[in-house]
Amino acid sequence: MLLYDTAVIGSGPAGLAAALSADRCGAKTLLIEREANMGGILKQCIHDGFGLVRFGEKLTGPEYAHRFISQLSKSGVEKAAHTFVTKITKQQSASFPTFELTLVNRDGVNKIACKSIVLACGCRERTSRQIGIHGRHSAGIFTAGTVKYYTNILGKMPARRCVIFGSSDIGLIMARRLKLEGAEVLGVYEARPTAGGLMRNIYQCLEDFDIPLYTSKTVTHVFGEGRVNAVEVSAVDKNMILIPGTEEIIECDALILSTGLIPENELAESLGVLLDVSTGGPLTDQNYMTTVDGVFCCGNSLHINDLVDYVSESGETAGQAAAQWVAAQRSSPIGKKVSE
Repeated sequence: MLLYDTAVIGSGPAGLAAALSADRCGAKTLLIEREANMGGILKQCIHDGFGLVRFGEKLTGPEYAHRFISQLSKSGVEKAAHTFVTKITKQQSASFPTFELTLVNRDGVNKIACKSIVLACGCRERTSRQIGIHGRHSAGIFTAGTVKYYTNILGKMPARRCVIFGSSDIGLIMARRLKLEGAEVLGVYEARPTAGGLMRNIYQCLEDFDIPLYTSKTVTHVFGEGRVNAVEVSAVDKNMILIPGTEEIIECDALILSTGLIPENELAESLGVLLDVSTGGPLTDQNYMTTVDGVFCCGNSLHINDLVDYVSESGETAGQAAAQWVAAQRSSPIGKKVSE
């Protein structure tokens, strides 16, 4: 069984930064990615605005990811693409702790061992069921990330006349993207009294393209048998309570949800890592080590970030800390005794 100092799970901006950082610190590092290509969600973010903090210039998502991916070939990081981590087991030992990872890919099932883990699994979007929208689960209900994949990667138009519920940055950006592709964006609806996205996106994505933003309004029902044909929108008060008599039916062929992100924490939970109830991600110390020794977490799997620059920064810190933790364990009295 191959043994690594550090295994980084996920190759988005956090995972890429973590793997490169651990490698620079001398750790034998494996970078594991479930998709065919590295880069995570950045691969489909063709709009610019990335890298202003880190590089001092506006880059698209693929350009930002390429800055890191290009360094992988010059590093000692080993890569495992199209590979899923299905199980992590901590090896009980009085000596140096290790973790056994079960990996599944095209070659079958195999296992590797590592002395530390960096969880850089990213996040996922909330679905219509998670936010309590009533009605049939008809075709035409998408998350904003799914619509981004259809338009930017597959080159498909998922909607012609749509309503966007939620005003996070991805929803604002996709409102502009769809209008540029010829769709009629009837409006962005937000249950809170103010928009959730960055102010620059409100101006650049909505106001510059004459897309209306409606606050203190929520989607309460979806209509349509095989495909969405209308949604019901109602006003809410400051306590998010529906206001009777404010219902409005809007004819559309798609409802696009941009209602927030949730850290991917299933692997962390399987290891017994304690989670922060306010963020949904693991509890960590200043070096991003979780409550389980040797397990680190960074990026959006720790908590949701507004800027990718901060995701990369946390990845660098976590990767360096993981490598240093392994080195410290190796030089400890117990570690020396075992190596002898």
